[in-house]
Amino acid sequence: MATIYIAYGSVEGQTAHIAEYIADVIRTHGHQAVTADLKHSADSIPDGQDGVIVAASVHMGKHERFVSDFVQKNRADLDRLPSALVSVSLAAHGDEASAESYVAKLEEETGWHPGHVAMFGGALLYTQYNFLKRQLMKKIVRDKGSQDVDTSRDYIYTEWDGVKHFAEEFLAGITGPRGQEQGTGTTSTALPESSPGPKR
Repeated sequence: MATIYIAYGSVEGQTAHIAEYIADVIRTHGHQAVTADLKHSADSIPDGQDGVIVAASVHMGKHERFVSDFVQKNRADLDRLPSALVSVSLAAHGDEASAESYVAKLEEETGWHPGHVAMFGGALLYTQYNFLKRQLMKKIVRDKGSQDVDTSRDYIYTEWDGVKHFAEEFLAGITGPRGQEQGTGTTSTALPESSPGPKR
């Protein structure tokens, strides 16, 4: 049985939902998953982990600083263990080039080049924003040509089937037939299409 550590940085909550969903998938397959909110948890990877997933949201064109700090502090373990980055952004919904640039910035800033990279759409949570942020986000979305400007509702862009596939693929790399990680190159998953979220 494998143990996967899922460290996440979430500002508005969608990345936290994604991290917990990945953990649920891993547990469904009979393995252990531990999630840690990097804003409130210890900033070190516990001993005894078989793999690490770092999930991070993007705001104002970059991942949160406390996520970068975690990666830099734990570079040795992240390089030693099977590891993955899950980057969550609005750009992953239809602007893959920008989503990839955010990942490249994090890699350049930290020196970490994860074996797996997944990019998933986040969420526009208009109903949770204050007035100023609601208007700002509406303008940003409109300027990008999107029609998702009804501020009386939220828009969820996470493709949950894609998240499930990523989690299962990462897990299979650790718990394959010979117990070895499958493949040595970096794999990348970009799944910008939206679909209903998991029922909880």
